[in-house]
Amino acid sequence: MESRFQIGIISSTHGIRGEVKVFPTTDDVRRFGKLKEVILDTGKGDLNLSVQSVKYFKQFVIVKFEGLDDINAVEKYRGKSLYVTRENAVRLQKDEYFIADLIGLSVQDETGEPIGVLEDVLGTGANDVYRIRLNDGRELLLPAIRQCVLEVDVQAGFMKVHILEGLL
Repeated sequence: MESRFQIGIISSTHGIRGEVKVFPTTDDVRRFGKLKEVILDTGKGDLNLSVQSVKYFKQFVIVKFEGLDDINAVEKYRGKSLYVTRENAVRLQKDEYFIADLIGLSVQDETGEPIGVLEDVLGTGANDVYRIRLNDGRELLLPAIRQCVLEVDVQAGFMKVHILEGLL
């Protein structure tokens, strides 16, 4: 299981006082308002940063970090990713999972027979769709609905599914 999750990518600077424009990679953009600290992957290591302020602008989040007070201090972080630790991640409801924890799970049919590996989760609006690489090389697009997803055990590393008629 992942120990940290990407929440955004610094796209550019914003003004001259050290603010950055962040493209959010999280489902809930408003979660930035509750953040106290983030991890910046500088490309040469991690840098723990305290969040001083957050504003919202179109599809971006404008973030100001403590101690980074001018454009020169933040310009070098353009294109770098921001992460939170699992402890600081959004709390999940029952039957909700982090996508990073799902990718790579072994997929089994109703009998427990391994049929493939979950490669990606596609957001479609109505419900997510799991992209599964079957053992025979084919790809299965399985809707993430109760009728298809019977059991998920992230700790054990598997997902048990029912494939509706016509999906293969």
